[in-house]
Amino acid sequence: MAPRSNFKIPKIPEMTIRRLSVYTRCLLQLEEDGVKTISSEELAERFNLNSAQVRKDLAYFGEFGVRGIGYYVSGLKAELQRILGLDREWPVALVGFGNLGSALFNYKGFARQGFRISVIFDDDPQKAGRTVDGVQILPLRELAHEAKGRNLQIGIVAVPAEAAQAVADRLVAAGIKAILNFAPTRLKVPKDVRLQNVDLSIELETLSFYLAR
Repeated sequence: MAPRSNFKIPKIPEMTIRRLSVYTRCLLQLEEDGVKTISSEELAERFNLNSAQVRKDLAYFGEFGVRGIGYYVSGLKAELQRILGLDREWPVALVGFGNLGSALFNYKGFARQGFRISVIFDDDPQKAGRTVDGVQILPLRELAHEAKGRNLQIGIVAVPAEAAQAVADRLVAAGIKAILNFAPTRLKVPKDVRLQNVDLSIELETLSFYLAR
């Protein structure tokens, strides 16, 4: 397997990145099943994928197959996790700790994919100053200071629609480079900030790919 090194990745289609996250989950399943090697055709047949599309998507990042063998499952999985930025932990700021924010905080999918909510912001005086499972709840005025000190790059917006844009503006001003918007409204952010309007089924790998570039 020969991933490319020190080269500028061309513009990757959004759907390719989403499919990489699917391939990663497929490879995780294969690894759990004890499969050591697999061809693109076998991978496609087992998981209802398109073998030509698999090869085309992987070709953006290097030559991963071995003639006569196919792909080494564990090796390819590790390479895709690296490409997707899943080989590290991403600290996340959660803004809003009402019913939605609380549900997101307790959503285990974030942690499984390397996204750790490390601080919560909420201006409700009954919440600010508390600690939830070891995570502080702070007033929003401390966002800029905490973002710098904690090297935060991701913010989750979990506030009512009417407050969401103002929160997004403050996240951008604090240097946040990616925003997950769970508020029922569309947000406007600068072009250099990654915005996802999402629900809990979001493929977080797509987000970490862009952050890892």
